[in-house]
Amino acid sequence: MCIRDRKILSAIKAIKPFFWEIPPIPEFKMTVPAQVFATEPMLKDMSNDLCLKQLINVAAMPGIVGQAIAMPDAHQGYGFPIGGVAATEFPHGNITPGGIGYDINCGVRLLVSGLFKAEVTKHIGKLTAGMIKAVPTGLGGRGLIKLSMQEMDAVLRDGALWTVRHGFGNASDLECIESGGTIVSADARCVPKNAKERGLGQLGTLGSGNHFVEIGYVDKVFDSQLAQSFGLKKDLVTLMIHTGSRGIGHQTATEYIKTMHKYTSSNHITLPDSQLACAPLSSEQGKTYFAAMCAAANYAFANRQLISHEARKVWSDFFGNNHELRLLYDVAHNIAKIEKHKVPSRGETKLIVHRKGATRAFGPGNRELAARFAETGQPVLIPGSMGSASYVLAGREKDETWHSCCHGAGRLLSRGRAKREFRGQSLKEELMKAGIAVETKDLSSLGEEAPRAYKDVEGVVNVVTLAGIAKKVARIRPFGVVK
Repeated sequence: MCIRDRKILSAIKAIKPFFWEIPPIPEFKMTVPAQVFATEPMLKDMSNDLCLKQLINVAAMPGIVGQAIAMPDAHQGYGFPIGGVAATEFPHGNITPGGIGYDINCGVRLLVSGLFKAEVTKHIGKLTAGMIKAVPTGLGGRGLIKLSMQEMDAVLRDGALWTVRHGFGNASDLECIESGGTIVSADARCVPKNAKERGLGQLGTLGSGNHFVEIGYVDKVFDSQLAQSFGLKKDLVTLMIHTGSRGIGHQTATEYIKTMHKYTSSNHITLPDSQLACAPLSSEQGKTYFAAMCAAANYAFANRQLISHEARKVWSDFFGNNHELRLLYDVAHNIAKIEKHKVPSRGETKLIVHRKGATRAFGPGNRELAARFAETGQPVLIPGSMGSASYVLAGREKDETWHSCCHGAGRLLSRGRAKREFRGQSLKEELMKAGIAVETKDLSSLGEEAPRAYKDVEGVVNVVTLAGIAKKVARIRPFGVVK
């Protein structure tokens, strides 16, 4: 451990249960504290990679407001730690692709059936086989529809609204999607041509890595009133989809990271880490990146909507049209949003909130939520690792994290190490013995997503609930996985 690392660890102070703080350290040019929500063992895990150093770098980013935050699932990323949250002031504060990530609006949606586990279990093998035929998976992947460039621009502008207008879903789905499935700040003209070309044939594809379609069931209800409001009950079967903006998001990030590097260099902006290359949102570079990022995010909303449509068709083939899959909610993970938050000593302030591997967790009464969630708060979806539980939480009024929450279990092992330690075939057999049917077109990569490659999702969820960030509603166990 180097001297700088020892200084970081010695500076960490326990403020209250599950809440740690590193006060501004002049040597690291921090202007705000770095705050971590974690247990002591989780904090130790974070110190084993660059996660805490990246968080300190974020706390030194020009124009940051309030604090730099790490969620309990935090681990090393590009620029920000994955599981990192930070805000800058609108409109002249900086925006950085390093605080959003390559897979723009990688996110999760949860659909709820009217069937119970006992009614579905006997079909699970054929059901997962049907899903993998209907939903293209794997690296690259060819989509369910081939877009023209004109159609691509419409998808980038309208997001999930485009898919609904074209018969892929119901209008009622839209109020159950973050931002209604359409971010109005999007501008397709700002998306690089090579990014659009990558996305032309990928709409309706799952992709690879930690993306999945998962059939599960509610095995525990923690809050019966909230569960009832969300339409969840014991043993009810659910379907969860985890994917993002595919190649268009990755290419958009790649091109604009180059743009931001040029901007910071030509304007002599001093940064603690070049991966935090940024520009003021009010600059031409900031405006165009934000508009392009919003457009890629809209593509991701449309992507998850189209996959849902195909999954619903498979579901209807097995169970009939009387057993629909109802969308509970769809949340984004890697994104920046313009939001109003309460800043100490300043009151309500418009901010640019970066969430990198983190999700919104708006509480009851938040004006950005649809009317159906006004009293409950936003459903917060926390997927576990493959084979472990996922959770449905509800947002609370607390705003010390800019209404943000963890986004999953969080990695412990790199993909490469996990692939070396866990064999795909052995893992598939292990999951099947546990009653989980697995379908994949890339068995060799299955080991990357082994449950033991991730933190304990129950521990992660306990931290955010005990810290008052969100409230536990229900736990979902998988019994069918498509990757």
